[in-house]
Amino acid sequence: MTTATRLEQLFRLPDLGEGLTEAEIVEWKVTVGDTVTVDQVVVEVETAKAAVEVPVPYAGTVLRLHAEAGTALAVGEPLITVGAGAPAGADGSACGPRPEETGGAPEPVVPADAAAERYREEEQAGSGNVLIGYGTGHGPATSRRRRRRAAAAAGPSASAAPAGAAGSASTAPRSGTVDSAAPACGAVTASHAVSDTSAATASHAPRAISPLVRRMARDHGVDLTGVSPSGPAGVVLRRDVEQAIARAGETASPNPADRAPAPAPAPHERTTAAGPERIPLRGVRRAVADKLSRSRTEIPDATTWVDVDATGLLEAKKALESAGTGTRIGLLALFARICVAGLRRFPELNSTVDTERREILRYDEVHLGFAAQTERGLVVPVVRDAHLKTTVQLAVELARLTELARGGNLPPHALTGGTFTLNNYGVFGVDGSTPIINHPEAALLGVGRLVDKPWVVGGQLTVRKVTQLSFSFDHRVCDGGVAGGFLRFVADCVERPAILLADV
Repeated sequence: MTTATRLEQLFRLPDLGEGLTEAEIVEWKVTVGDTVTVDQVVVEVETAKAAVEVPVPYAGTVLRLHAEAGTALAVGEPLITVGAGAPAGADGSACGPRPEETGGAPEPVVPADAAAERYREEEQAGSGNVLIGYGTGHGPATSRRRRRRAAAAAGPSASAAPAGAAGSASTAPRSGTVDSAAPACGAVTASHAVSDTSAATASHAPRAISPLVRRMARDHGVDLTGVSPSGPAGVVLRRDVEQAIARAGETASPNPADRAPAPAPAPHERTTAAGPERIPLRGVRRAVADKLSRSRTEIPDATTWVDVDATGLLEAKKALESAGTGTRIGLLALFARICVAGLRRFPELNSTVDTERREILRYDEVHLGFAAQTERGLVVPVVRDAHLKTTVQLAVELARLTELARGGNLPPHALTGGTFTLNNYGVFGVDGSTPIINHPEAALLGVGRLVDKPWVVGGQLTVRKVTQLSFSFDHRVCDGGVAGGFLRFVADCVERPAILLADV
């Protein structure tokens, strides 16, 4: 009798965009045993820049999910294994033909690394079965060592699998994978599969996928391993933690008198014995920290500023809105239009510095980034080819990208490749700032709030709408004369928008 062949296809975390080296798993869309098709979304991950849904380039049965929700993976680390032959067993292992069906001979298995290598070959050949722009490079060795140490710390149960119901021996881990071995398949009945699954769930700590639930448990000192999960697949929900907190309170204070609030600690005392809360730098917060630290380390920046009368700009805004364009044109769009015109006059500022080759790279196109505050933190979407867009087109694109940013739906490519950044921090009610340049760009314009201030117009004191413009620039690409010329041009356009007509 011929022996069936099962092909294990290992899909690694792909390169999700420029500068992104890792991603955190937010939610799996599939479970072990599910059947998937080519380009089906199997997991949602969060990078330092956006939430991304990742499709799988293979069709077959899900054999392994190599990390749980909440785990951060480096690009190139194993993500999911798909079997193209037999479906997975009820216990989550890859089940091929039973030994009695193949004459007792073990079925050959294609190593996962071989499948990954073939996937890379298909990508280079343009097979169309991979996600465009995604790479499969291996992650750093340090990440693999950490995962091996974690597996060793979990004890023998994490590195050896039990035998199947028919008494067949468990299969050892194959080369190229970081998971422990899956249980071998035997003549397992449905009832045995259910009991095995229940036992596996009971032998592992419950999972709390939601960061809010984990934070709540940590703040109240609740050990999640002792919480009975009520969610699907053994997931600890918020109500489970709340019930555990309530039970702990009742146990600690059996008498109502004992439940009186404790006196507030003295100002010099710590509120907890464990010390200050430690918050990992992850996602957007980590990306911002890394980029701004690098900016301060590499770029010799300088800042200059000026107060301007923005009354004329507000009047131009009202005139455009009443012109029947059908598009709401905000002040950000007008400042974007002015910045593009300024960069055409002072192209030195639309550049970056190649520190390795000691060269200044000056760009012809303007990819305008703008700072947007979201629930996930500060992000900088990029308006591509802003120099080719009209004021109305700029307004439409700014509104579109802002909506995507606030919903956490910006694709990675919309957050990279900027050549100049505009930051309207006036929305926070502040007048000025010394903005940090968005590395590797060479300049950034900040706009403060618009307020009524006394202003001299034609020798007469009057009240005008005044704002402060702050401009930070890389002193390697230009001197103060260029930076001052750009800022003065912007200020003149704000005060007299008709100046822009000279470049039309």
